Amino acid sequence: MTFSAVDVITAKREGAEMSDDQITWVLDAYQRGEVAEEQMSALLMAIFFRGMADGELRTWTDRMIASGETLDLRGLSRPSVDKHSTGGVGDKISLILAPLVAACGAAVPQLSGRGLGHTGGTLDKLESIPGWRAALSNDEIREQLESIGAVICAAGAGLAPVDRRLYALRDVTGTVESIPLISSSIMSKKIAEGTQALVLDVKVGRGAFIKTIERARELASTMVALGEGHGVSTVAQLTAMDQPLGRAVGNALEVIESVEVLRGGGPDDVRELTLGLARVMLELVGIDTDPQLKLDDGSAYEVYRSMIAAQGGDPDAVLAPAALHDVVSADASGYVTAVDALRVGVAGWRLGAGRARKEDPVSAGAGVLCLVREGDHIAAGEPLFELYADDDEHLVRGRDAIRDAVTISDDQSARAPILLEKITK
Repeated sequence: MTFSAVDVITAKREGAEMSDDQITWVLDAYQRGEVAEEQMSALLMAIFFRGMADGELRTWTDRMIASGETLDLRGLSRPSVDKHSTGGVGDKISLILAPLVAACGAAVPQLSGRGLGHTGGTLDKLESIPGWRAALSNDEIREQLESIGAVICAAGAGLAPVDRRLYALRDVTGTVESIPLISSSIMSKKIAEGTQALVLDVKVGRGAFIKTIERARELASTMVALGEGHGVSTVAQLTAMDQPLGRAVGNALEVIESVEVLRGGGPDDVRELTLGLARVMLELVGIDTDPQLKLDDGSAYEVYRSMIAAQGGDPDAVLAPAALHDVVSADASGYVTAVDALRVGVAGWRLGAGRARKEDPVSAGAGVLCLVREGDHIAAGEPLFELYADDDEHLVRGRDAIRDAVTISDDQSARAPILLEKITK
């Protein structure tokens, strides 16, 4: 059937529900170039203000999946399970979690992305390893999942391609923060990926895209319902993102910290969150193994090494911070009551670890080491952060951005939990 784009936009603007046929037509016509960018922009804005009913959202997601190919993971000797994070500061969990869950007997197809703004990208981090490549064919993904159990790579251009255009349009039209549009964007790619089960790590707090627990619950519940409705066993975990995760913020710096965790060390919060998510993933696919044992006995580290080598990387390469170094010190004594994840993330970006546009280059060695956590006691003059950059200009930008990132008080506050809530169907 053929519809008028203006009629669909007007009806949605007035609060009507789009029919399945209208949604199918408008997305297919947009992909063919028959619906103009300005018309789709208007429809996205109408959705932003009017939302979507459950049926609309399911059909919208269906058509996004159908716009491209799907990855067929049937026939693997292992059950498949993936994790998706909504993005945070210092969030290097995928680098540890994928090999850990694989070491427990699952296949983990981590199709990941690049960073934009203050949130880091998994692919950017791994590309700080010499030789490592992000682009794999579908056959290579399947072969690596069968032989090693874990793959972290770029999502192919063929998976939900209409989402790529819609995402770029949302980014320039002020419609990014729509829960139906966020949910369909994330879940269309994850469902097209072909995994049997999925755990969603929905970040909430100062350094997260979602700032309030209520809105995080809404997003998590919407995505869980979409996953379950498409036959993917889906659970969401709300996790805190008020302060950076771990100490390292930056590409090579986060790889170094991830390896520390895989070798039995590393920050407690990174280890806690990794194990918490691993347990949920394993439960979803019926594997009764304690992931802590696989982390502590070195099994996960060996899978990580194999995964990196299989994608052309050198797991023994020495990764170094950027050449220029600066230290930010406390100007008062007291207890640390806040380490603002957003300010730290922006500082990492300004130092060169992030990008403002998708085509911008990133520095492998730039970033921040956070030397204090909320609840710590600090004396005036003691270091709060170490900053790394490739040149003086970026170092100055980073120092300016991280000013006032730490709040110091006379009173000690309780350490907030990192695992907040579990959302199921």
